[in-house]
Amino acid sequence: MKKIFLLGATGSVGQNTLKVIAENKDLFSLIGIAADSNLAEFKKICDLFNPKYLFLNDPHKRSEINPNRDQIVLNSYAELESIFSDNDVDIIISAIVGFEGLKSTFAAAKTGKTILLANKESIVAGGQLLIDEIQKNKSKIIPLDSEHNAILQCLPDGRKIDEVKEVLITASGGPFFGSSEYDLKNVSIEEALAHPNWQMGAKISVDSATLINKCLELIEASYLFDLDEKKIRLVIHPQSIIHSIVTYINGSSIAQMSNPSMKIPLASALGLTLGNRKIPISFNPINFDKLELNFFKFPEEHNFLESLARDIARSKNSSGIIFNAANEIGVEAFLENKIQFTQIKEVISRTFDTSCLSNVSSIEEIFEIDKVARNAAHKVIKSLN
Repeated sequence: MKKIFLLGATGSVGQNTLKVIAENKDLFSLIGIAADSNLAEFKKICDLFNPKYLFLNDPHKRSEINPNRDQIVLNSYAELESIFSDNDVDIIISAIVGFEGLKSTFAAAKTGKTILLANKESIVAGGQLLIDEIQKNKSKIIPLDSEHNAILQCLPDGRKIDEVKEVLITASGGPFFGSSEYDLKNVSIEEALAHPNWQMGAKISVDSATLINKCLELIEASYLFDLDEKKIRLVIHPQSIIHSIVTYINGSSIAQMSNPSMKIPLASALGLTLGNRKIPISFNPINFDKLELNFFKFPEEHNFLESLARDIARSKNSSGIIFNAANEIGVEAFLENKIQFTQIKEVISRTFDTSCLSNVSSIEEIFEIDKVARNAAHKVIKSLN
């Protein structure tokens, strides 16, 4: 029985994790949960799964948890972090959205435990420093993003990375594939959140609509698999059936296919913690009789963002922190109706224009660079208004 501590339990990835655990109660138990402020959903999880450790980030709501006598409320982040190293915990799942997940991912990296990571921003901002921390402590990281989890499935154990010719990462294209820059100027929040294939939270839905999500994933893949960015190719695949393809130097290509569902990469990742088992879940099977697969070149109007992502993957300096911070502030401003959808890219570009790049040697530096970049992005947004 593997014991799981779930960070970001009330979000979309967290909710899908709970479904997979519920379908495999003989294999996994939920030992602890952490969430930001959704008290109602938090209480539901407490009642259904009876986790031992409970942490709510919002201190004003923490006193309203009402634990039973078997449950322990953690009253500080330090207490939460200390539980990660406890013998009660086998697997730490980071399903927190955005830069907020970086601190807990670093804490998990120090434990020598297995980390299932859905928080791509941790990799983009944490960069080589986070990878070094994972390797130093002999922790294990298993990606939960459908694309990176697919790459992992296409790289059998023992397969050398120098045998890989190309890694293809697919993008659905989001709700606006084929639209011109002019068409997108007056995009509403509701339209940007209406992803054609996936049910996701607001931030990642906007990232998918701008295709910035694929740029983040390119950077993440370069770190996770120690890949030269030149070996990574982004393509549009509207059906979201093939999630990644790995082509080897002998000309063979291996693709991972499934209908869009976060439960599938979660089940794959959790199966790896049991010695690469395939664990059962309910799923919508592919109808091969009616299957249609299309692929299109990554849009040229996104060349600036893709080039920037490739520069970040090569340089491995503070540029990943700046890129992530500027994007998060831009998305936040769009969701608050402060800027237009098309101006998110401008926020990123102009934030870089005013930022100095440097090497990073500590997590404290990451937080400081992130803070400076966010302030710069806020100034850009003010100038746009």
